[in-house]
Amino acid sequence: MWIIELSFTPAPERLAARPAHRGHLTALHSRGVVWMAGPLADDTGAVIVVDAPDRAAVEAILAADPYFATPGVSIEQIRDWRPFLE
Repeated sequence: MWIIELSFTPAPERLAARPAHRGHLTALHSRGVVWMAGPLADDTGAVIVVDAPDRAAVEAILAADPYFATPGVSIEQIRDWRPFLE
């Protein structure tokens, strides 16, 4: 499992790209790739939890979604996570 931590600015491009991004994440969720995703309560960032075999797979997931290259979106951290409860 991997945790992707994002930070946001109020750039209008980010807000315009968000519906397509959420649709993309919803499709990945239906395939069991994305387990959880959502913005922080203050909308300064978001957290995405993905089930991927390695960092290269996580980076491929990010590369397939243009949201992550949109002004106003920054990937702060990609962290390997090993939960013991599901």
